[in-house]
Amino acid sequence: MLDAYREETINWLPLAKPLRQSAVNLFCFPYSGANASIYHSWLSGLPKPLAVIPVELPGRGRRLSEPPHTRLSSLVESAAEALIPYLDHPFAFFGHSMGALLSFELARFLRDCCGRSPVHLFLSGSGAPHLPHPEQPISELPEPEFIQRLRELNGTEEAILACPELRELLLPILRADFAICETYRYLPGEPLDCPISVFGGLSDPFVGRADLEPWKVHTRAAFRVRLFPGDHFFLHTNRAQILTVFARELYRIV
Repeated sequence: MLDAYREETINWLPLAKPLRQSAVNLFCFPYSGANASIYHSWLSGLPKPLAVIPVELPGRGRRLSEPPHTRLSSLVESAAEALIPYLDHPFAFFGHSMGALLSFELARFLRDCCGRSPVHLFLSGSGAPHLPHPEQPISELPEPEFIQRLRELNGTEEAILACPELRELLLPILRADFAICETYRYLPGEPLDCPISVFGGLSDPFVGRADLEPWKVHTRAAFRVRLFPGDHFFLHTNRAQILTVFARELYRIV
C-alpha cells in the first residue's frame, strides 16, 4: 500500500526535490495541453529555502496512459488527495490559464475540507472566475475546426499540429482541458485569507487588466496585478522577472 502511494505521489510530482527540506514549496500547475516539464527551467530559479514543485496532471507526461479529467471539480479533489500529505508546512500555488483556475479552486477546497491555506496564491493569464466568459466552446469541434482554433490561440507549436502522430497524442488532452474551462461555473464563497498576486501579458488578446483586477474580491489579504511584456504565454519570456516576484513575496514568510 505504501509503495502504491509513493508511486502515485511520483506521478503527480515527477520533478520534485525532497519536499520537506524547503521552508516554502511553490506548487506550479500547467496550462491547457501542457505538462510539468514547462516548469523544468524554474527548478533552480528560487533561492533556498524556497522550492518550485511542478505538478503533473493526469493524461500527460509520464501519466499519458491515464484518462485526463474533463471537469474541474474532479481534478481538484484528485489533486487535493495527492498533495495534502505535503501541505503540512508553508506552501504556495502558481497556475497559468487553466492552471490558475485549478490553483484557486484547490485553495478553496483545501480551506473548506481541512482548514489548510497557501501562504500566497499566484494566478496568471486568467480572468477572475466570477466574470462571464463569452468565448464559444471549442472542445467538441470537428478536428479541422478544432485545429484551426488552436492555431488562432497561438499556444500550440505548428510542428505538432502538422504531425498526425503528435496530434493523436495531444488533441485529446487539449479537448479535455478546454472542456474543464468551458464547463467551469464559479460558486460564490468566502474570500481567501492569503494574498493573491495576478499576472498578465501586456499584449494578451484574451485576458486584459480589466479581467485581472476583479480577482481582488477573492482575498481578504493583499492583492496586486503585475503585467509583463508579451502575449498570453508571457510566462515563457519573462521567467526571471516572474521568479523574482515569487522570491520577494515568499521570503516575507520565511
